[in-house]
Amino acid sequence: MVNCKVMKIKIFDIVIILVVAMLAFFSVYIVYLKPQGKMQVLIRGQNGEWTFPIEAEETIVVSGPIGNTIIKLQNNFAWVDTSPCDNQNCVAAGIVFRHGQWTACLPNNILLMIQGTGDDDVDSVAW
Repeated sequence: MVNCKVMKIKIFDIVIILVVAMLAFFSVYIVYLKPQGKMQVLIRGQNGEWTFPIEAEETIVVSGPIGNTIIKLQNNFAWVDTSPCDNQNCVAAGIVFRHGQWTACLPNNILLMIQGTGDDDVDSVAW
């Protein structure tokens, strides 16, 4: 004959279950539910540093050692529109719009970068 014992739940078991549930909820909150900050466009040049909200509609002229670089912000995108450098890699880089994306005009010492916490989708280049 099979001997079956009935297990009793003790107070310590309930405490463990509650602690694990609270840790799980806290983890979900931190990763998915926590309000995200606003993304910003950071522009660095030889004469300073400027920050704009990603929603800004601006044309910014940044002077560098070889001339003026024109950066445009429009429709939640930012890009280098024109630059006096010879290779034009900064113009060819196209738009930046996600957290962590950047482009730079190295000959003119200008950096354009998206900062803040936003949508961190996996970039297709990573695959």
